[in-house]
Amino acid sequence: MVKSALVCGGSKGIGYASAMKLAEKGYAVTLLARNEEDLKLACSKLPSPNNQVHRYIAVDTNNIDLLCQKVEAKAHEIGSPYLILVNNSGGPPAGPITSAKNEEFESAFKQHLLVNHSLAMLLTPAMIENKFGRIVNIISTSVKQPLPNLGVSNTIRAAVANWAKTLANELAVHGITVNNVLPGATATDRLSAIIENKSNKLNLPQEKVEEEMKNEVPMKRFATPEEVAAAVAFLVSDEASYITGINIPVDGGRTSSL
Repeated sequence: MVKSALVCGGSKGIGYASAMKLAEKGYAVTLLARNEEDLKLACSKLPSPNNQVHRYIAVDTNNIDLLCQKVEAKAHEIGSPYLILVNNSGGPPAGPITSAKNEEFESAFKQHLLVNHSLAMLLTPAMIENKFGRIVNIISTSVKQPLPNLGVSNTIRAAVANWAKTLANELAVHGITVNNVLPGATATDRLSAIIENKSNKLNLPQEKVEEEMKNEVPMKRFATPEEVAAAVAFLVSDEASYITGINIPVDGGRTSSL
């Protein structure tokens, strides 16, 4: 049976790269994001080595009720439960924690933890029934080592990581694994925006900011989305069936802690 995978934030960046890896391995992928045109384009590029059919769901995840309704309807439409869930969402805006407003924490908590939890609770009954499930959360290396000027993100990402560990412990008996992938600086649109913002703030050329950021990484370069996606693809595979409740940094060695 071809397994179905739901990949959030699947139209671009790490989400799209993850969807591509899963499609290459024969999974039927449903992309989820807001922009329908981006989704159509991304979906059209996914390979189908097992003649599997790929789909997409266009929805704003800020509306959790509508999100769950659309996911449930799509699973019913394809006649196959989602046994693989990749939770992935763009990070909160940068800024020091001392200037963060309550609303910023509330928005990030909803966008990351509550959306992840809602989707997991929607999909885990079928995973339990099938005695198989994979949940992978794309978070951040800030789970292990808080990053400067990312106060809200550091806080919320840690909450998601602890939620995932708790969920992993509770679902392990059912053959369901829950793991976190922690990307370091990865060549995505978000990183480009961070570089541009830092360049404007410090009045430095973007090339200089990029060089300094790369020098903080032992490998002296940024990750590609495909390198992060490779970790996702492994964690959803049968080979990773005894790996659960862990954080895997994909950061070129930048994180100082083990």
